[in-house]
Amino acid sequence: MSDLKVTQVRSAIGNKPVHRGTLRALGLGRIGKSNTLADGPVLQGMLRKVAHLVAVEPSEGDS
Repeated sequence: MSDLKVTQVRSAIGNKPVHRGTLRALGLGRIGKSNTLADGPVLQGMLRKVAHLVAVEPSEGDS
């Protein structure tokens, strides 16, 4: 499995509570904050839910 770097690029203000909760579960909360997560079906579903708020790119890991 590969890792993905997820960065919040838009504010969660004015979005549904479900979307705000998904951002928190991804480890985000502020514009510009990033987190590296292992790719999988659960992560892909979460990213689809908040695709309008985040940017996703492959992680540049040491592996």
